Amino acid sequence: MEELILTAIKAMSNAYSPYSNFKVGAAVLTECGKMFTGCNIENASYPATICAERVAMTKAVSEGYTNLVKIAIVCSNGDYAYPCGVCRQVMSELMPDGEVLVYSSNENKVKQYKVSELLPYAFDKNNLEEK
Repeated sequence: MEELILTAIKAMSNAYSPYSNFKVGAAVLTECGKMFTGCNIENASYPATICAERVAMTKAVSEGYTNLVKIAIVCSNGDYAYPCGVCRQVMSELMPDGEVLVYSSNENKVKQYKVSELLPYAFDKNNLEEK
């Protein structure tokens, strides 16, 4: 199994999910080969919850790594853990040419997608330009 998936599985053990009991782990890989991990962190004020994918990506960026190339996502129910819409939007900004790996422990399979496949018409800096 790919190291990035194994790292995401390990990160999932740190998830803080007292409300849903749905744990998610993510691991993002930079162009230079450095990995950053994240887990979902819930909050009683639900909108304050942050997804594992965004935790991993923001950790990378906050450490000065902006060229993210691949992210792996796993979840505790054993199914494929597809990123939510907000995470897809952040991926389109921080890793527009990147790859997304989703893993199912139930099937012991990995599915791989380009970020552009998961969010084909992303809102980007071009949308902010005056016409």
